[in-house]
Amino acid sequence: MAAGSDVQRLGIIGGSGLGQALREQSDGQWVEVGTPFGPPSDRILLTEWSGTPVAFISRHGPGHLLNPSQVPYRANIYALKTLGVRHLIASGATGSLREDIHPGELVVADQVIDKTFRRASTFFDRVVGHVEFADPFSDVLRDLLIDCASEVKARVHPKGTYVCMEGPQFSTRAESLMHRAWGGDLIGMTCMPEAKLAREAEICYALVALPTDYDCWRPTPPGESKEQLLSTIIGNLNRATEAAISLMRAAAPRVRDLPPDPACEEALKLAVWSDKSKVDPAEVEKLRPILGRYFQ
Repeated sequence: MAAGSDVQRLGIIGGSGLGQALREQSDGQWVEVGTPFGPPSDRILLTEWSGTPVAFISRHGPGHLLNPSQVPYRANIYALKTLGVRHLIASGATGSLREDIHPGELVVADQVIDKTFRRASTFFDRVVGHVEFADPFSDVLRDLLIDCASEVKARVHPKGTYVCMEGPQFSTRAESLMHRAWGGDLIGMTCMPEAKLAREAEICYALVALPTDYDCWRPTPPGESKEQLLSTIIGNLNRATEAAISLMRAAAPRVRDLPPDPACEEALKLAVWSDKSKVDPAEVEKLRPILGRYFQ
């Protein structure tokens, strides 16, 4: 399978647990993609699921060596864009902020609260672009995942607000309680700026969250040691990972028939506020896979 933007692919970003699982399960062609933003987290696997071309990347790289602040988010999204990815499903391990969202279940997130502060969050360093982001995930892609939930053994929650913190440390108890008061349902470290960059790249993006435990707002059961707690978390991650892979595989063959989603597919149509005649041609060339069609 040759790389190239003429092939429309479903992108998959594997987070904690799922990234390694898919690396071990999938056959295909591994490709290295250079970008103006440096190398991506890992080589990208080009494969097929039920006849649908898929491009898969492990967010944290081989061996899970990149912490959430070190992930090259811009390079990852840029590389997937150049490979023809138009729809992108990401996974991410999270803590649950709600009693009703049990560890080991799945959540198709619908909103985000961004608390990150150390990460480059835009492609547009030398051109002004303001994309709409009121609804940070593609409703069309979310609806597909929700519709496929019946094919998964685990419970799939159809919505949830993801609080994205910088990390790599976990929350204090006061912060955890604050996140609940804000209306957060999940706490994680990797959704941002990934979702923002996907929107700038006009890629339809959805996130399947994998709750592994209750965040520290909920006291640990009496008598449970740290070793027992870690073992439980890993077990929850493994169950959620298996369910998430099943959900993504169920959705893959139906992606090609999705209706248009202008909110993401035409996100840059009115977003570039710079005088295009004054934008450095070198910058346009650098970002050609992303905004080239608006600089004809």
